[in-house]
Amino acid sequence: MNREEILKQAKEQFGKLVEKQLDRNEKIKADKDFLDYDKLDKIIIGIVGGDGIGPAITAEGHRVLEFLLQDKVESGKVEFRVIEGLTIERRAAEMKAIPDDVLAEIKQCHVILKGPTTTPRSGDKWPNIESANVAMRKELDLFANIRPVKVPEKGIDWTFFRENSEGSYALGSDGINITDEVAFDFCVATTEGSERIARAAFDYAKKTGKTKVTAVTKANVVKTTDGKFLNTCQQMQKEYPGIELDDWYIDIMTAKLIDEKRRTGFQVLVLPNLYGDILTDEAAEFQGGVGTAGSANLGKRYAMFEAIHGSAPRMVEEGRDKYADPCSVLRACVMLLEHIGEVEKAAKLEKALDTCMYTEKKLVITGRDTGATCSEFADYVMETVKKL
Repeated sequence: MNREEILKQAKEQFGKLVEKQLDRNEKIKADKDFLDYDKLDKIIIGIVGGDGIGPAITAEGHRVLEFLLQDKVESGKVEFRVIEGLTIERRAAEMKAIPDDVLAEIKQCHVILKGPTTTPRSGDKWPNIESANVAMRKELDLFANIRPVKVPEKGIDWTFFRENSEGSYALGSDGINITDEVAFDFCVATTEGSERIARAAFDYAKKTGKTKVTAVTKANVVKTTDGKFLNTCQQMQKEYPGIELDDWYIDIMTAKLIDEKRRTGFQVLVLPNLYGDILTDEAAEFQGGVGTAGSANLGKRYAMFEAIHGSAPRMVEEGRDKYADPCSVLRACVMLLEHIGEVEKAAKLEKALDTCMYTEKKLVITGRDTGATCSEFADYVMETVKKL
């Protein structure tokens, strides 16, 4: 193609992407009401295993939740549904991030506990399908990804609010190869999307007695989208006079998290999608690695809870999936219980996890047969809960 034809085709492709984002913006502006769990006759919790070690660790999360919610299950207030089919093999065969029937089952639930899923990358044996995580966040409009990290002995108590539906991941599979030599990806920010994640962070700070929110961007270089995000946070702060707002650039922020003098001053952090993904993995290392950290993905109608790590296919290939650490998904279960109003049960599970992971350590997960299986560790956690 000559240059004129290349430009025409690129404009057409870009125009379609812009149209989709305009439609999405109108949709999120129109959706104002949050689901009230107290008004539901029954809360339906979907269990989605995912790929790699996902089924092994998610099964333990399911077991622990059923143990804690036994009274609600018996009274018909809670129902669990195991949803199959969100696997890389099935997604690749259908060339869809989420098969239609799986998505339909997920949408019949109110809350999802999900295992990690494999996302194909260049050079993999799998086709270039969109991340199942990204697709689920879009389909269910799970705009807030919340990741807590606590290490009391180091003075660390951070809660990250990662914008989950925009930024550099919004069009991750819709980039354009203009020619064999020029490729484009896109970053998206809307006022509504930035406002709702900023408000979620400030609301959380107010509710929990925190005094500072930190916005993390690269607004000095990525001036348009990151600039909008930062400006929105600055405007939002005016509605919360008792809460301070400071801002940091993502590059220096990664350094300050390991600065012993500075890091204890951070409380609630709010970030665009890509930066939140990177920084929370770094943060999780302080409490034992990504295998110890859970996360919540919240929207107005749906909520999904998961570990923050990947699917670890090598562990499955080596027959070690039964030795995978379930603590990440069990931490996610704590957040799930809090979200549906089971605050006391969430507190018991969190205390039991702290005891098993940091205090007693009667069982240790090594990822190999030198340590406990994920099932044995879940048993240990439940036995500890009984003692509380």
